[in-house]
Amino acid sequence: MRYWLFKSEPNTWGWDDQVAKGDAGEEWDGVRNYQARNNMREMKLGDRGFFYHSMKEKSIVGVVEVCAEAHPDSTTDDPRWECVDIKAVGRMPTPVTLDMCKAAPRLKDMVLVNNSRLSVQPVTAAEWTHICKLGGWEGN
Repeated sequence: MRYWLFKSEPNTWGWDDQVAKGDAGEEWDGVRNYQARNNMREMKLGDRGFFYHSMKEKSIVGVVEVCAEAHPDSTTDDPRWECVDIKAVGRMPTPVTLDMCKAAPRLKDMVLVNNSRLSVQPVTAAEWTHICKLGGWEGN
């Protein structure tokens, strides 16, 4: 299993919107960055991800799971753009803020800390474990 982080503006698509989609999940559509798209192309069913609220909150608020591998993005006719589908697994008991990540020496190399603008990014297993500990998440 690999780990990821999905960033969204909560006023556009927030955690509650994701939860409302249930087990069917929802396309992580509208991504128009090649690096983020390429990250989605690497995802496999069952991979886990953090759901991150950007803008004012700047925090990891939930855990999601990839429920459909890369496929054409339904919001465009341009064949260059693909997306995955994700479903909510659970709310992070304590949101993990960007400031918390920046303050943690174990997370100094994390993509979120060094390139906070990338909307879909990889998370190492060690980073995943540390953030889960910070947020009180006991699942995997």
